[in-house]
Amino acid sequence: MLAFSIWNAIWVVVVAFVLINVLMMLFAVVIDLFRDKELSALAKVAWILVLLLLPLIGLLVYVIARGGGMAERALDKQAELQESFDAQAIAGDGAAGEIEKASALHAAGKISDEEYASLKAKILD
Repeated sequence: MLAFSIWNAIWVVVVAFVLINVLMMLFAVVIDLFRDKELSALAKVAWILVLLLLPLIGLLVYVIARGGGMAERALDKQAELQESFDAQAIAGDGAAGEIEKASALHAAGKISDEEYASLKAKILD
């Protein structure tokens, strides 16, 4: 029978913490590999193989060699998403735009009061 102590529990927590962080880093690196348009397909396959065969060394080398570009690509992606969100907000694709369209249909007499109320309730939910 194994003796269980508080130190064993602390060790399990530390190992779990490190494992989760390594997995998160692996996912971030793989996402960055597919996000990079300048890297060739062969180079991407090579990096994936290195990460699969030697994950800790591969992560360390990748972050040292390509860490700066990784941050730039993440910032570019965030800016692209923000621009897309802003364009949708300006175009009125959100709830306010939908309510405005329903209001215009109601004012034109194309939908009844009940239909307008149900559309508005559906949009707001």
